[in-house]
Amino acid sequence: MTEPTNADGDTRGPLAPAPAPGPARRRTVAAVLADLRAVDGALYAAVAATPTPTLDRALRRLSHAADRSKVSLGIAAALALGGGRARRAALVGVGAVAVASASTNLLGKRLVHRARPDREAARVTVDRYVPMPASASFPSGHTAAAVAFATAVGVVLPEAAVPLGALASAVGYSRVHTGVHYPGDVAAGAVLGIASAAAALAAAPRQPNTFTAW
Repeated sequence: MTEPTNADGDTRGPLAPAPAPGPARRRTVAAVLADLRAVDGALYAAVAATPTPTLDRALRRLSHAADRSKVSLGIAAALALGGGRARRAALVGVGAVAVASASTNLLGKRLVHRARPDREAARVTVDRYVPMPASASFPSGHTAAAVAFATAVGVVLPEAAVPLGALASAVGYSRVHTGVHYPGDVAAGAVLGIASAAAALAAAPRQPNTFTAW
């Protein structure tokens, strides 16, 4: 028995099976991702095209200083000298950096093999250049570590939350400004950093006399 057809010989109609939602959903997701990549690339190009000679040197130096989390570890060393909550904040902050670095390099960059931006094609001025890393672009490890440290320390020492948050934001932007990351890489790194800080805080032993600080 054949299926009923319409005037055009088409079997679609009330008795025809409904189309599978899978392919349509995948096409929608692919289209959304393509649009997001287009916006990401446009933001990167806009930063590259905006002349900022006064900021170029400072952001290049900050990006260098954030290599291997040197800035965060230096702050942690200073906090550790203070004792009490400051020392606890330093320990949790370093733990958050470790979680963020491991998550970025062992998971994020291996799962998403995004190529680094083409600085030459985007005409990023050479005054901004820092060495282009050989690793995948997504997510930004510098941002993940800086945000993880700022978030973890800020929970234990609320008075440090704003300055460390501003520093982490500057580190993240510096990676776009110097041309080695797309803004989307930095955004993903920030999310990963917050998650890493939450993990480090959850794993840290709580002390009765500092319980209220958490």
